Amino acid sequence: MRALTFQNKFLLVCHAYLLTAILSCTTNTEIQPPNTNEVEVSSRETISQDEDEISYGSFTEQQLYQTIVSELSAQRGDFDDAGDNYLDLAIETKDLAVIQRAIQFASVNDDVNALMQLGLLWSEVEPMNTRPHLMLSFQFLENGNYPQALSHMASVLDLGGEFDFTALTTRTGALETIERAQLISEVRQLVNEFQSEESLRITLVQLLAQNRELEKAQSEVRLILEEFGPSPRVILLYGQILQNMDDQDGAIRTLKSGLREFEQDRSLRLNLARLLIQNDQLKDAYDQFEFAIDGDPEDWESLYSMSLLDMELERYDRAIPILEKLISVDQRFDESQYYLGLIYERITQFGKSIEHYRMVRVGTTNYLAAQQQATRHSISLGELNEAHSWLIKQSNGQPRLEILFTTVESNLLIQAGYNQEAKSLLDSALNRFPNEAELLFARVLWFDSQGDREGSERDLRQIIRMQPEDARALNHLGYMLADQTNRFEEALDLIERAISIVPDDPAIIDSLAWAQYKLGRYEEALVNLRRAFAVFPDHEVASHLGEVLWKLGEHKEATQVWEDALEKRPDSQLIKEVIERFTAE
Repeated sequence: MRALTFQNKFLLVCHAYLLTAILSCTTNTEIQPPNTNEVEVSSRETISQDEDEISYGSFTEQQLYQTIVSELSAQRGDFDDAGDNYLDLAIETKDLAVIQRAIQFASVNDDVNALMQLGLLWSEVEPMNTRPHLMLSFQFLENGNYPQALSHMASVLDLGGEFDFTALTTRTGALETIERAQLISEVRQLVNEFQSEESLRITLVQLLAQNRELEKAQSEVRLILEEFGPSPRVILLYGQILQNMDDQDGAIRTLKSGLREFEQDRSLRLNLARLLIQNDQLKDAYDQFEFAIDGDPEDWESLYSMSLLDMELERYDRAIPILEKLISVDQRFDESQYYLGLIYERITQFGKSIEHYRMVRVGTTNYLAAQQQATRHSISLGELNEAHSWLIKQSNGQPRLEILFTTVESNLLIQAGYNQEAKSLLDSALNRFPNEAELLFARVLWFDSQGDREGSERDLRQIIRMQPEDARALNHLGYMLADQTNRFEEALDLIERAISIVPDDPAIIDSLAWAQYKLGRYEEALVNLRRAFAVFPDHEVASHLGEVLWKLGEHKEATQVWEDALEKRPDSQLIKEVIERFTAE
């Protein structure tokens, strides 16, 4: 096919772009050239098309026609077809303008393979340009091919460009130790070649830290400080390494030293504040947040942190106005309402506590906890109807939410001694939802509170009939039979069914041991109780463990288990009763 003259070629290209412009007026779908003034970790390298800088190669009529067809496909929204056509055209012509346009489509289509091919082609066409290597390095990073990414990063440096190598370590946290060790070796080779690249040196430190080679990381970061001088970035890194080495005091000193030189650095100050909190130096942490606020009165996150510290320090008079301010500017709104509710609860102003708890919006983290506490306080104030009406309003005709709130409300009523009201509430709900396991289990708890074993067993067996794999119901019934009847074999069978479903639940393991104990299988019971107690050192498990130990003649250990449990739970009647029962023998 004959080649076009430059004039004809230029006219046809103009026609293509003119046609594109006309069509764009009739559709909302348009490819916009991305901004490539900067390359960032979080974004792919893409290429802006500047028609003033485009220099076209020699096109055939067929190639030019293919260009027009591709642009028309794009205007129809068929970016995949346009991208495929431009990729083929770029490989065929090796024209820079076509390569750049193809990269635009490949980027929009998230076509990694095409971007790889085009990047390599671009680097071939412009061997002295750093930008294709920048693009390729990020593509290889995204693809997890770190050696290839490093190679192109090095090419950027060879060509006189700059690269932030720390982009690498944002993606290597999940690598296996062996894989990361190989990468560390490759980075070391680059460090030997480019000693003056601080970000490369920092990357080596980060990789060593990720690989738990902390002493090596510490040595490297000290060299960076000696050769390049301190910077907030390196000081933070050093502090993190010291933390990982369990040198909390050293980490604090490092960050404090950094702040003396970089007083206005927000990242250093906030990291120091968090570190101080972790080490229970709450007042010092508060000072750091206060300094941050002095520099930026609208630093809402620091204000929020200050309010939580004030609460921890029981400085409620200082926390309240901060939380109220955050609410007024709609920052941390729901969290602030929740913590105001908690503060007023602590200072026994329950009316205000209820008010703030109820302002926490549905769908937020503390919503259910807030509704529970508001209901608890309403019931404690004798406002039963008001509490119930509020929960009905919150459920808003949603059955699942109504069922949840019913179980919450019934439990709180039982705790407050409103037993008949709780029973009526549950019966009414079960009339509406007769096969709802959560409501049945809530009524089981009511029967338990009244010592009505028959009622509990009836509802538990209904749950098991409906849901044979309900481990909670199987375990509850099994433990009840083991503890309150002589139907030990039946109890053991139920509990074994439960543990086959949830084998590592310490509560079920405790139940299993208790049934074994009741059957006289003391040694088996002891093994399981030790297992349960190691995971869940609850006072009830402690009472069972002590009892089995005592039966096996291990009186000293049994007594020690009970005494330790009583120290943690001085109000445990269960522990007191078992001690009295056995030591009185």
